[in-house]
Amino acid sequence: MIEKALTSVPEGQEDVTVVRAIDGLSYIDPHDPAMPSYRVIANNRSPVALRDMMILPVRTGYVGGGAHVAPDPALVPKTGAQAVPEVDVTVVYLPLRDGVARCQVYRPRSAAPDALLPVLLYVHGGGFTVGSSDDTDYLTRRLARDNGMLVVSADYRLAPEYPFPTPLEDVYDVYRWLRTDAARVGGDAGWVGAAGDSAGSNFAAALPLRARVDGVSAPSAVVLLGAFVDFVAERWPSFQALAPRGIVYDSAFFGFIRGAYVPTTPWTDPLVSPIYGDLAGYPPTVIATGTHDPVVDSARAFADLLEKAGTPVSGYWPEGMPHGFYFFPDVQVPQGDLAFAEVQRFLVERSPGRHPLGSG
Repeated sequence: MIEKALTSVPEGQEDVTVVRAIDGLSYIDPHDPAMPSYRVIANNRSPVALRDMMILPVRTGYVGGGAHVAPDPALVPKTGAQAVPEVDVTVVYLPLRDGVARCQVYRPRSAAPDALLPVLLYVHGGGFTVGSSDDTDYLTRRLARDNGMLVVSADYRLAPEYPFPTPLEDVYDVYRWLRTDAARVGGDAGWVGAAGDSAGSNFAAALPLRARVDGVSAPSAVVLLGAFVDFVAERWPSFQALAPRGIVYDSAFFGFIRGAYVPTTPWTDPLVSPIYGDLAGYPPTVIATGTHDPVVDSARAFADLLEKAGTPVSGYWPEGMPHGFYFFPDVQVPQGDLAFAEVQRFLVERSPGRHPLGSG
């Protein structure tokens, strides 16, 4: 069902989502009068730019990264393939405005080989600065199997090398392609939803607003896990109470990723913080965010605003659960499974009589 031409980078094209180190001095005009000082600084430290220096330990110490060896094998969760083996995964390279993006296509084996399945575009999290579609393999396998959907999990360029709007535009380009060419990967272009976790949920939440700018059809449904919809996080009591000493993420990291992703854009720009957007006509949305997630108050407020705008909304707010409680198989039981069950229930209701979704 997937066109062979899409499984490799086209000749003369580049996978722009590959993380590559960029010399901080490359942003400076060689004839800048301050260049002598910058060269001395570059001779004394590497990377030369503080933004690159700060992101380096985050990227090397992210989940599964770096030289850290997990000391207790019993605390190593199953891989996505071990937990959800009933899904086929194919790497494809989908066109962007200036290259291609590596994406992974998840197709449940329960589907008929020639069936065009409803599509869920998935966007991974990682604070806009780290991660890839590999990190969310369990989530995307689970969504594909449970819902009988074709999940297209997209990589995108990361901040700080590529701040807003580049990462969002990468995701939007993939979405636009799916809206016309989903059949080339086995999907139904008439039903394309948007989903994501953490930073990825920010992109998924912004996609309906971005599509509206160009008159493109909005996503058929929106799925937000650990919903991140407001960069003015400090105005929410849950952030003030939970973020300063957070474990999954904290105020310090939040401040860094905000500066990395939106260094010059107003934090209330609707494409940055969808909670400030015009939500009239927004697609049906399901949100799963734990009560011990610093962003829970803003997530609840977003759900309330959607409901007031006439959007069908479902929220799952498990007590005591942190950011990413759904991330690992068989760790937060039963809350993780209940989150996927709520997503499944919601998506089935959004396509009655149109796509017979699987029951998992």
